Amino acid sequence: MLNLVSDSSCDLFSGELHSPCARLTVVPMCLHVGEQDYPDQPGLNIPELLEKLASHPSSSACPSPAAFADAFEQGDETVCVTISANLSGAYNAAMAARHMVLAEHPEKKIFVLDSLATSGVMILLLRKAAQLAEQGLAFEELCAQLQEYHRSTRICFTLEHFDNLVKNGRMPPLAGTLLQTLGIRIIADATPEGTIHVARKARGEAHTARAIAQLMNESKDCTGCHVIICHCQNPAGAERLRTVIREQTAASEVEILNCRGLTSFYAMDKGLIISY
Repeated sequence: MLNLVSDSSCDLFSGELHSPCARLTVVPMCLHVGEQDYPDQPGLNIPELLEKLASHPSSSACPSPAAFADAFEQGDETVCVTISANLSGAYNAAMAARHMVLAEHPEKKIFVLDSLATSGVMILLLRKAAQLAEQGLAFEELCAQLQEYHRSTRICFTLEHFDNLVKNGRMPPLAGTLLQTLGIRIIADATPEGTIHVARKARGEAHTARAIAQLMNESKDCTGCHVIICHCQNPAGAERLRTVIREQTAASEVEILNCRGLTSFYAMDKGLIISY
């Protein structure tokens, strides 16, 4: 049984990956809004969180090394997938946990993978690891093939609100205000280092959807790929985007999921994150 571990920016909760050969433990991030802490776990009220974000100072905290270590100790062979190390300290915390656990249990095998992304890319990687486990691969070969698959993954996102990116230093205040005032949506993707890169700007939902499909086709051959759209309280927008992606790319499947706490914290209301 492969022990899969991730932080909660993967938009899954523990047990939400179904495989006869792998089990998933999700270690929660914590969101600080005003004077209140919101652990990113089942039961988190996303509408309440977003409402408070509009009028309170906020920040996020990655899981502790001890929290990752508890999850690593649950299996003999562990694959951990984290949010990009350039966006959070989760990768460093997981690596510290790896050293802690191996110091006490040198017989265990633990591989920590920086997704260089978040959300759906992490889901794709976790599912791929489970599929490789079902093939009966040796741990070292499984990790090698997972890294090869990782190199083919891509992510982009589009936002209607930029407040939290500005508050947390991800975007200059003037740029955020200007985009909001003009009704312009950014389409951003990830650099090879896992940082945020503004790839396109579009006005209106239809233009944005077409620009996303174009960006996908330009970034890789999408023939037969699985696409995951994670939305923050925007099921209708996600469905319309799915229609455009189906029409304009050769993707085999387009899946729609909800953003959980951490990704809702940054994507905010109506945000869409596309992984493929």
